[in-house]
Amino acid sequence: MSFIEAIILGVVQGLTEFLPVSSSGHLRVVPALAGWQDPGAAFTAVIQLGTMAAVLLYFRHELIAVARDWTAATLRLGEPRDRKNVRLGWYLALGTLPIVIFGFAFKDQIESGARDLYVIGTTLIVLGLVLGLADRLAKHRRGMDEITPRDAAIIGIAQAAALVPGVSRSGSTLTAGLALGLKRAEAARFSFLLSVPAVVLSGLFELRKAFDGAWGAGIGVGDTIVATVVSFVVGYASIAFLLRWLGSHNTAIFVVYRVALGVAVLVLAANGAIS
Repeated sequence: MSFIEAIILGVVQGLTEFLPVSSSGHLRVVPALAGWQDPGAAFTAVIQLGTMAAVLLYFRHELIAVARDWTAATLRLGEPRDRKNVRLGWYLALGTLPIVIFGFAFKDQIESGARDLYVIGTTLIVLGLVLGLADRLAKHRRGMDEITPRDAAIIGIAQAAALVPGVSRSGSTLTAGLALGLKRAEAARFSFLLSVPAVVLSGLFELRKAFDGAWGAGIGVGDTIVATVVSFVVGYASIAFLLRWLGSHNTAIFVVYRVALGVAVLVLAANGAIS
C-alpha cells in the first residue's frame, strides 16, 4: 500500500463512517474502482479506531458523565449526579451485546464472503430504501431521554446487521432509531455513542494483525497509522456535519446516493470492470 492509498482510504473512512452510506462498503469498493488490492476487514476495523477517537473527542463531556454516573451507581461508589446517565450506560451495554455475539459467531464469513461486491451492491440499495421508508414513516417525536431497554436492544440488533459491508453501522442504527420514533438528530446521537464500545473492541481485536504480518496487500504499520490519523480528522468534521444536517433535513440525499452507488457497483461487477 502506498502513502497516497493510505491517505485516500483514511479520508474515505472518515467521511463514510458516520454518514449512513457504509464505510466498510466504501473501503471495499474504492480500492476496486482504483485497481488496488482489497485492504481487508482487519485493516477496516483498525482504522475505524481513528473515527472512534473522533467520537470520543466530540462527545467527551457526555461520555465522561455517563461513565462517571454508571460507575458510581454500579459499584456503589457514591450517588450518581444524573440517573439518566446510568440508564444510558446500561442501554449502551445492552445495545453492544448483539454485535459482540454475532461478530464472533460469523467472524470468518465477515472477513471473506461478506466482502463480495454483489453483496455490497445489494445491501447498499436495499438498506438505502429501508432507511428512506423509515424516515418517511417516522414520527420524529422522541428524544434520547425516552429510550427504553427494548429500544436499545432493537437498535443493537440493527447495529449487528452492519457487520455485513454495505449495510452501514450508522445507517442501520439510524434506521432503527427512526422506526422507533426518535428525532433524526437524537437517533444519530445515540448511534454515535453506541458505536464506541463495538468499534473499539473490534479494532483492538484486529490490531494484533498489524504487528504479526497477518495482513495481506502489503499493508504495514505506517500505512495503518497514516490512514487512522486521517480518518480521525475527517471523521470529526463528518460528525458535526451530520448532526447539523439531520437537525433540519431528511435522509433523502443519502438514500439516493446509496441506491445510485449500489446500482453502479452491481453493473460494474457484472461487466467485470471491478472485482
